[in-house]
Amino acid sequence: MARYTGAVCRICRREGMKLFLKGDRCYTDKCSFARRGYAPGQHGQSRKKLSNYGIQLREKQKARKLYGIFEGQFRRYYEKAAHMKGITGENLLKLLEMRLDNVVYRIGFGGSRAEARQLVTHGHFLVNGKKVDIPSYQVSVGDVITVREKSRASEKFKVFAENPKTMPAWLQGSTENFEAKVVAEPTREDIDVPVNETLIVELYSK
Repeated sequence: MARYTGAVCRICRREGMKLFLKGDRCYTDKCSFARRGYAPGQHGQSRKKLSNYGIQLREKQKARKLYGIFEGQFRRYYEKAAHMKGITGENLLKLLEMRLDNVVYRIGFGGSRAEARQLVTHGHFLVNGKKVDIPSYQVSVGDVITVREKSRASEKFKVFAENPKTMPAWLQGSTENFEAKVVAEPTREDIDVPVNETLIVELYSK
């Protein structure tokens, strides 16, 4: 399956805002968006005003790039969200947040979702005591995510343990103990992504 292998900073420039796709680098002067905050390409500095459809499309693309998923995957998430009880847009973000790679990132293992996804793929994590190496695995309330014993001795995980992140309210645990538990489903207030999910719903509702 194909995956985007180009310059990640071009994505932020295309969306017109920092998406923090490269972790710590995004906070430094090396950030390409900080130096060239306009769209990539020959006509990037003379962007035309977007139509309503264009605005909705860019919002959907932004969400896709933030969570690092393909177009087909994203549409399936939307269709699933549309059949769930509640608000479709919020359901969509909830499903994306409860992907294993995103949960690992939220716990503090990985400077970016891309790094967290790679760590999951390499089999460093257990869910309820069983190894799971599928980034799109949907966690549930009550699931316990831990780092494998063999992985805890690696320098990378030692750095994560020494620099803990603040976890969202729907997760409890610590990187120092290499463990966290999903104690609730995330609410919209818990999901701090710069996405207007209403525009995405409008796009798919056409």
